[in-house]
Formats: sequence, C-alpha cells, structure tokens
Amino acid sequence: MSHSTVPRSRAGADDRAGKATAASDGAAATRKNRKKTRTGKLSLRLRFRRDRLLLLMTLPAILLILLFNYLPILGNVVAFEDYDPYVSDNGIVSMLHSPWVGLENFQQLFADSSFWHAVQNTLVLFILQLVLFFPVPILLALLINSVIRPRVRAVAQAVLYLPHFFSWVLVIAVFQQLFGGAGVLSQLLRQHGYNGLDIMTNPSTFKFLVTAEGIWKDAGWGIIIFLAALASVSPDLYEAAAMDGAGRWRRMWHVTLPALRPVIALLLVLRVGDALTVGFEQILLQRDAVGPGAAEVLDTFTWWNGVRNQDFGYAAAAGLIKGVVSLGLVLAANKVAHLMGEQGVYKK
Repeated sequence: MSHSTVPRSRAGADDRAGKATAASDGAAATRKNRKKTRTGKLSLRLRFRRDRLLLLMTLPAILLILLFNYLPILGNVVAFEDYDPYVSDNGIVSMLHSPWVGLENFQQLFADSSFWHAVQNTLVLFILQLVLFFPVPILLALLINSVIRPRVRAVAQAVLYLPHFFSWVLVIAVFQQLFGGAGVLSQLLRQHGYNGLDIMTNPSTFKFLVTAEGIWKDAGWGIIIFLAALASVSPDLYEAAAMDGAGRWRRMWHVTLPALRPVIALLLVLRVGDALTVGFEQILLQRDAVGPGAAEVLDTFTWWNGVRNQDFGYAAAAGLIKGVVSLGLVLAANKVAHLMGEQGVYKK
C-alpha cells in the first residue's frame, strides 16, 4: 500500500489556497462583467479608452462639421424675426436686436401661392429625376461590369466620368449649342425643310431638359459606388450559378442585383431625403430663359426672396420648412428600408 508524502494539513492549505485563487478570479471576472452593459457591450468608459486614438484622429473633422454645419443652425432664429442686417455690422448683434415676429413669416409663407407653386415644381422635378435619373447609374454599372476586356472598361469609365468635372455653366452651354434656337439640331431640321426647335427656352419641356442635363453630367460619376459593390461579389457565385444552368440574365437577376440591393436602398434613402434639393445652380442659370413659372423651385424661391428682395426672415422660414420636411423624409425612407430588411442610413 502506497502512502502520500504530503501532510494532510499542507494538502488542506493547498486546497484552501486553490479555492481562494478561484474565488479571486471569479470576483475579477465578475467585476469585469459589471463593466459591460446588459447587452454584452463594453461600457462607454472602456470604449473611450480603447478608441481614444481614433477619436483624436477624427477630432479635426468633428470640429469642422460643428463649425460649418451645426453652428449655423442657430441662425434659424431669423425665421422668427423681421431680420434687419443693417442694425449692426455684426450679424449676431443684428439677430439679437431685430424685432421678434413669432410665426408671422410662416403664416405669410403658407398663404403665398408662389411658394406652393415652387413646392409643386420641386416635387415634379424630384419624381422625374427619381424615375429617369436614379436607375441610370445602376444600368451603366451593370453594363460596364459585363465588359470582359479591362482596357475597354477603363476607357468607358473615363468617358462617363468626365462630364462630372464640368461646371454647370459649361454643361448648359453644351446643351445650348445642341438644342438651342441656333443649335445643331435646329439647323439640321431647317436644312431638311422643317421648322427649327428651341428646347432651351420651352417651359413645357424644361423639367425634362433639367433631368437630361443631370443624367449627362452625374450619371457616370454615380456608377463608382455600384461598381465598388459589384467588385465585392465573389466570382464563385457566378460560377456556381453558371454550373446550375443560369444564363447571363438569370445570373444578373439572382447574383448581381442582390449584391447591389443594400447600396440601392441606402442611396434611395439619401435621395428621398434630398427630394427638395433639385439643383440650385443649374436651375438658376436657366430661370430667366423659361420664366419662374417653369423654373421656380424652393432653392431659387429662397434665394430670390432672401438675397434679391432682402426679406431674410421670410426666406429663412422657407429654408427651415424645407429642412424639417427633408429630415422627416429621411426618417420615413429609412423606416421603409428597415421594413424591407435593409440597414438604410443607420441600424435599428
């Protein structure tokens, strides 16, 4: 019979020490777990310590956003005043000493028929651009992605990107040379015995003209995001679909479009939120050619009343309404994206 060489007292001490160590480890683990939230995430203090270097790197950008995007929001108080910029050379002092009128600017705005006409033109332009413009970058991305030769793909991308870097003055000048009263199309029709066309000064076709200008200028630039999303699709998916007998169109429907769906949902939410902004510079440059009846939108309405007529409180009220409605559209569109199973602008 074998006997242990360790005394019982020492063995008991070792057992007690082991239990004490386990207890201390358990207490440490408990304290560590207490630092986490009920959802299992780290507390705010621990996350701040972990990400402090990243936060320091983003601090300059945050300061710029606060300075140029959020601090000017305080100027919306002008919408509730009869603002007079000539009270003082300091704009802040002018806001403090301008007469307070409350909701009077908003009451006049809602009773103004020209304001509602601008809203109508804005919504019509938004619907046209959403239906005619928004799908074009998706189709171009699918077309370029189907090109096999890299050289042809690179040339196509460069040609489509180029108009994005043109100013609106140059874009409108190009369209004027093509579709104006003395443009190429009008001269070609006259040479063949037809009457010339002047699309650039036709109020009835102005909304389609603005949409066409936007497609030519920015559709090629918009395909960058969709091409980036297509680049993340594994080629194995296409090979597996081809082995299952799927043709080109079925592979596009069942592989390519599902890969683009989250990006499409995100851009659609952002586009809906930007519904009341349909191109200030583009429309302002052509406003006199077709008249305010066809070209007046919310942005030009605000500019005309605020800058030209110097009715700053009235224009600020129109701009504030536009901002509030745009925020509501973003939240509503993002909610619809969540119901469709997409992330949208932010998670639930």
